[in-house]
Amino acid sequence: MSTSFDLVVIGTGSAASAIAGRCRRAGWSVGVVDELPFGGTCALRGCDPKKVLVGNAEAVEWVRRLEGKGVRAGALRIDWPELMRFKRSMIAGYSEQKEDGFRQAGIEAFHGRACFTGPNTIGVGETELQAKKIVIASGAKPAPLGIAGQEHLTFSDRFLELDELPRRVTFIGGGYISFELSHVAVRAGASVTVLHRGRRPLPRFDQELAMRIAEKSRAIGIDVRLAREVVRIEKNDSGLVVCASHEGKEERIESDLVVHGAGRVPAIDGLDLEQGCVDVVAWRLTLNEFLQSVSNPNVYAAGDAAAAGPALTPVAAYEGRIVAANLLQGNHARADYSAIPSVAFTVPPLASVGLSEEAARQRGLQVRVNSGDSSGWYSSQRIGETVSGYKVIMEEPTGRILGAHLLGPSAEEMINLFAMAMRCGLTSAQIKEMLFAYPTHASDMAYMV
Repeated sequence: MSTSFDLVVIGTGSAASAIAGRCRRAGWSVGVVDELPFGGTCALRGCDPKKVLVGNAEAVEWVRRLEGKGVRAGALRIDWPELMRFKRSMIAGYSEQKEDGFRQAGIEAFHGRACFTGPNTIGVGETELQAKKIVIASGAKPAPLGIAGQEHLTFSDRFLELDELPRRVTFIGGGYISFELSHVAVRAGASVTVLHRGRRPLPRFDQELAMRIAEKSRAIGIDVRLAREVVRIEKNDSGLVVCASHEGKEERIESDLVVHGAGRVPAIDGLDLEQGCVDVVAWRLTLNEFLQSVSNPNVYAAGDAAAAGPALTPVAAYEGRIVAANLLQGNHARADYSAIPSVAFTVPPLASVGLSEEAARQRGLQVRVNSGDSSGWYSSQRIGETVSGYKVIMEEPTGRILGAHLLGPSAEEMINLFAMAMRCGLTSAQIKEMLFAYPTHASDMAYMV
């Protein structure tokens, strides 16, 4: 069976939804294809369910910090099965609502694996979809590690579905996935180890602040081991053993669960891109500045599958709007990836936007850097937080904000203020003149610049 469309979108996440919706409203015939439940990673298997778990970890941490300061913690603990039931209630019915939304908009939905059968055709089972334009918005997947025993790995989406939390959990990789989930697991009573091959954790964030969250992680019971290269995973009668190399010696970590947190790559390997004349090099689609395939001009990409900007949900939706504009009005829109905030939802959170100090100096910019430990500030002391700090990079002599890096309570909200200031071109002098509600974390912003 063959069906024709103006546009076929592979994927149903943030990028795909933005593109499909805008093109349909413009009068195009649109089809969407997904082999997974409709809605994408963030809503169903990533950001949103993860933040439900993080919320419980934050609540436990708040009470423990204030123990002896007016709060009696008692037998405080996370009830994992109950937390899972709550998490599932938050996303229940979302996929069905998503598909119903497509249907009401006049977008035809197809369940199954999509693969190119030609430059302008997509096969979904026995159905062939002919399209004038095709968009790849298929998201990302865990990067293959290429180690013996990798079949024993559990991925983050499966971790978020565990009915019971195992007693011993090991995370491979020292990025945001491992640190976020380890902060939840240890507060739910698990014995947790994080193995990272680099000497610095959370490489996308300011390294001084990242080392402080690593120290905080150790303080709450997470065994954070840096400069560890995982070489294999073994299975025995008592569970799993992770074998890691460190300074020429092998370390063996016994575990009940080993979680992959060592990076993600575009989920494009099953699309049969060669049949679609879509070039790809080392897991990356070759795209021009308009997010258009350089080898097949009828194909565009957006979101994690494009791997053009930071792998963040707001970026995916933004790229979706860029691609939709170029489809509807011809190539003219380009993505601007400056001033995009990013957060590691550890407890406390670590946040970043803009340039690091090193990157600013490498560009030859004249900069002034304000940094410090804010754990002694009232905003931290009143809630018993002993780990907080900041680093703000400003251009001289203009005072324009070039980058901001925050660690501490409400950092995930405050970083948005810095991002807005950067987008709007506000200077440090203008920020100092702002009148903030007090006492709030936002009111600290004036002291950081």
